[in-house]
Amino acid sequence: MTDQWWFCLKHMAVEPDEGCPNKDRMGPYPTREAAANALKTAADRNEDWKKEDQAWEDDD
Repeated sequence: MTDQWWFCLKHMAVEPDEGCPNKDRMGPYPTREAAANALKTAADRNEDWKKEDQAWEDDD
């Protein structure tokens, strides 16, 4: 059983440690499910950062 999982951007699929080069992947993630949600996690984080940046700019 693998300890780390990756999301391959080339194949749009979850991979174990043995897979595509890291330059084509997001991760590592602790579970297969977390890797499967990599794109949503990234989108959610980007949205949070966007809100934080806007709040910081609005402080002027």
